[in-house]
Amino acid sequence: MASVTVTANPDLDADASTERVRGARRGVWPLGSRLGRLIVILNILGLAILIGGALVLNELRRGLVTARIDNLHTQGELIANVIDQLATAGEPEPAMDVSSASNILDSLFISKNQRARLFDAEGHLVDDSLATADHVEVTPLPPARKKEEQSFSFNFSPRPSEGSAEAREALAKEVGQALRGEPYAGMRISDTGRRVVSVSIPIKHVREVLGVLTVEASDVDEIIAAQRAALVPFILIAVGVTLLSSLLLTQLIAQPVLRLARAADRVRLSRARTIALPDLARRDDELGDLTRSLEDMTHALSDRMEAIERFAADVAHEIRNPMTSIRSAVETLELVKDKAPRERLLGILKQDIGRLDRLVTDISNASRLDAELARDTPRPLDLARLLSELIVFYDATAKPGDIPVRLTAPGGGEAMGVSGREGPLQQVFRNLVDNARSFSPPGGTVRIHLDRQRGNVIATVEDDGPGMPPENLETVFERFYTSRPKGAAFGGNSGLGLSIARQIVEAHGGVIHAENRTEGDKVLGARFVVALPAA
Repeated sequence: MASVTVTANPDLDADASTERVRGARRGVWPLGSRLGRLIVILNILGLAILIGGALVLNELRRGLVTARIDNLHTQGELIANVIDQLATAGEPEPAMDVSSASNILDSLFISKNQRARLFDAEGHLVDDSLATADHVEVTPLPPARKKEEQSFSFNFSPRPSEGSAEAREALAKEVGQALRGEPYAGMRISDTGRRVVSVSIPIKHVREVLGVLTVEASDVDEIIAAQRAALVPFILIAVGVTLLSSLLLTQLIAQPVLRLARAADRVRLSRARTIALPDLARRDDELGDLTRSLEDMTHALSDRMEAIERFAADVAHEIRNPMTSIRSAVETLELVKDKAPRERLLGILKQDIGRLDRLVTDISNASRLDAELARDTPRPLDLARLLSELIVFYDATAKPGDIPVRLTAPGGGEAMGVSGREGPLQQVFRNLVDNARSFSPPGGTVRIHLDRQRGNVIATVEDDGPGMPPENLETVFERFYTSRPKGAAFGGNSGLGLSIARQIVEAHGGVIHAENRTEGDKVLGARFVVALPAA
């Protein structure tokens, strides 16, 4: 047996290469996705700006509050030490001179937006810098009432706010903690409902707590307001980035998708055959992949439609020939009275009707082939078993004078596994064997060989016929092509068998080609080579 060289189908290799490139580029979303990365980055960027600004300003606020507490604590320690040195006595019992302590507090504590209070050992208020300082707290007046709504009852005792009791309780807890000898530093609500930073320091003489000095600052709200104002630029930047990302995504995704939809509508409404968007097809992202895939799909559909049109034209031409012959024979039959000519005309009629029946059958098989290949799911098949069953069928239906069919497969029971559809693959080899038998001379043999080569299962079908002209080795796979040697019966073949065989083989990812068996310059017969990917 001559060596066989298998050449891969370049179209199939190109499609597989394209899919590998696109698959490698896409990878795992969003790392392998350009649009995915863009969407994630643009949406996270605005959020990151906002979070970063909030974190920075939160740290700033915490730092300012801590610094204010440290400042108040240092100031309170200084005043408490001075009061301890100048306004306390230890004999006969430790005591604090309230008048001297108040004078010291009034002399030392001079600060804006701050308040200092002095409590004795019983927790009673002794001095308040707000009361002794030249300071007037201004609060806005309520809106003026209309004259008819004015009341003639006067109440000179203002009602305390709901927060006053809560503020007094918080101050009492703070002073109580300091009276136990534990300094306090933190935030609480004042009588006016404002947040204040407060520090309470016990005034001790040796170990005896003689009073408590409370120092508080009321500018915390101003600090928070300034913090919120500082956050506004970050919010505006985040909103701007989000709007920009939305516009970019609209321009990069929504508009191209809309163009694709309109192009598809044009194909549907104007009965165009292809989508052509070259500017989108050049994009190196998922929309570029989609555009190229749609263009490839419409080109494939256009090629399929053109193939169907050519097939319909070829069918009409091939059917017209026997129909013309039948019409001519029928018209002539009425005029012929002799028995011998009438018998010849009847023979022509039978031959043309048989040819027409064969054409219709093969045309029906060819038209159903695409649907059958799409409907049937490939599965593992042992090609040696399939061909053995085919040989058994030919042996069982053989008639005297029929050309025998023989199978040669590797020894050792080696399985020739392929992935495919049993019915269509069996049709391939039936077409090849029938074609080889039709060209084989009396006493000839059709031989099928199976082998493995470079990851493919190779099947060859050989005959002992006259072979094929070198220029027709590719033409024989065209539809309705027939080239018969002299003396062969006309109309014995429809010319669709080899075309159907190639279509089925290529649908299974394989290739098929024809060649001549030669010995020197002598042609010994024809050989058809089928290469299918091994499972």
